Amino acid sequence: MGQEINRTCFSEADLQQFSLRLAEETAALRSFAKSGGFKDARYVAGFELEAWLLDHGGRPSPVNEAYLRALNDPLVVPELSRFNVELNAPPVEMGAGVLAAMEESLLTTWDNCQRVAHGMDAVLAMIGILPTIRDEDLCLANMSAMNRFDVLNAQVLQQRNGAPIRIDIEGADPLHLIRPDVMLEAATTSFQLHLQVPFDRAGRYYNASLICCAPLLAAAVNSPLLFGHRLWQETRVPLFEQSVELGGYNGLAESTVRRVTFGRDYVANSPLELFEENLEHYPVLLPMPQAEPSNRFPHLRLHNGAIWRWVRPLIGFDAAGQGHVRLEQRVLPSGPTVLDMVANAALYFGLVHALARQPQAVESDLPFATARANFYAAARHGLQAELSWLDGRRHSAHELLLETGLPLAHQGLRDFGLPDAEIEHYLGVVEARVRSGQTGSAWQLQRLAQVGGDVHRMMDDYLDNQRSGAPVHQWGL
Repeated sequence: MGQEINRTCFSEADLQQFSLRLAEETAALRSFAKSGGFKDARYVAGFELEAWLLDHGGRPSPVNEAYLRALNDPLVVPELSRFNVELNAPPVEMGAGVLAAMEESLLTTWDNCQRVAHGMDAVLAMIGILPTIRDEDLCLANMSAMNRFDVLNAQVLQQRNGAPIRIDIEGADPLHLIRPDVMLEAATTSFQLHLQVPFDRAGRYYNASLICCAPLLAAAVNSPLLFGHRLWQETRVPLFEQSVELGGYNGLAESTVRRVTFGRDYVANSPLELFEENLEHYPVLLPMPQAEPSNRFPHLRLHNGAIWRWVRPLIGFDAAGQGHVRLEQRVLPSGPTVLDMVANAALYFGLVHALARQPQAVESDLPFATARANFYAAARHGLQAELSWLDGRRHSAHELLLETGLPLAHQGLRDFGLPDAEIEHYLGVVEARVRSGQTGSAWQLQRLAQVGGDVHRMMDDYLDNQRSGAPVHQWGL
């Protein structure tokens, strides 16, 4: 969700003061790292899950304020719209049992959330884009009651000089829209993975995370529909990028300098380069002065939270004040089931660990432009995407996962100390999904065709299968 702010109006003096603090903290971060401030060498996993509140007709139910009061769980917080919430979990150190612990934690929170939703005559759903959502649902009246979201909307429009937001997405049924606000972002819900890594290895893990994006997303697509239009296998990607479209900052003509972005390049040494890029090329959207001590880099962290890289570096502190760097992998959609999502987490954690630990930096074998092209190909075509890989050859995503990606992920998880039984349980779910070809997106499209394009009937069937807990490759048509 990002942190809340306590004001909605800011002066030019506020902006100047914030920008000064941001510059000071960016320089201080480099000094902090150089002096050995990041001492925590552990690998720690975490996640955030964005979910939908629905009525029993399968429509969005804008009740998250009352819902969160009834739930009273600090790990569940608002999202951009009144019909979305975000579920969080305590971080877990990588090692034996980590995936099982993640699954148990998420299932426990999910079951409790669902119980409270049922008490309000609502239901909770996890899906990348809700097929039954209507354009009129995505209005400012349905924006969550948080200052942060009001300011983000106003600042995005201001920096666009009031120009409306244009949505142009190709597919079987191309979609072209003009919108006056950023609320289309609320249609995109994700399962975001966090991996804390040792600082001296963070650059390698960041670059490996970018390379992972394409095979990871190809295996996990779950967002093929918007307003009844069949679009990309993971329509979240172009929709999110276009719904807060800003770019070309400070004289840079590069189309890749965008607020939602795959990035401009790999990092040369560490993710700290990205915080310097934030300072140099991204205007401040939330110029809220921060009271937190400057050695916690509060202005830098707030600014970073309003730049949505698909792989985003984060600076954090534990309860004892120990600083760390973690990577937020943002490409995965919400759903279809808890087991599917934890299996996707297994694929990411294992694959990134294996790639980052190769004797030669893997980014030297795959140009950044190719990694970026792979990502968009995977978003558009899912398992049918053609991807270039480290061997210099092109493979179908299906073939690449089965022959290379999954074995590498198995090795990476073993190197993290996970036992073979745990690895095989979760990666086996991904393997079965890839072999069957039945991703969440594939199931939605096939089921929609079978029911004559009735998105409500298809969504009812989706929710029935989701409640069963069976992974999506086992869902019947």
